[in-house]
Amino acid sequence: MAKRFEQTTGPSQRQQRVAELVRHALAEVLSRGDLQDDVLNRHVITIPEVRMSPDLKLATAYVMPLGGKDEDAVIKALEKNRKFLRQEVARRVNLKFAPDLRFRRDESFDEAARIDALLRSERVARDTGKLDAEQADDNDE
Repeated sequence: MAKRFEQTTGPSQRQQRVAELVRHALAEVLSRGDLQDDVLNRHVITIPEVRMSPDLKLATAYVMPLGGKDEDAVIKALEKNRKFLRQEVARRVNLKFAPDLRFRRDESFDEAARIDALLRSERVARDTGKLDAEQADDNDE
């Protein structure tokens, strides 16, 4: 019976290395404009992260068009051109199996903006102000 490994920790070093290679390969294909797709050729697409499955057969690419416009149309166009992109990734990355590609909207910029807004909120400013005042009182004693 085959062993099954549960991924309770983060991705392995090999997963991270292969994910970075896939990210670079996708970025190269998209930046060169090899695709015959009007939607993709009109947008500059950033790929901040690619995550690989433990068996390296599935790559999830988090993408964002520059400026954040037409996100749904860009993801739909990437899904439509998935076979070509997979072929190009396989040509550039030396793996036993070409990973199947999935495209998801990158929400890290939105999450960072949300956290920044929380940190700048009045409630947090009051809390940090209280902490600063308490530390100043402790230093005076």
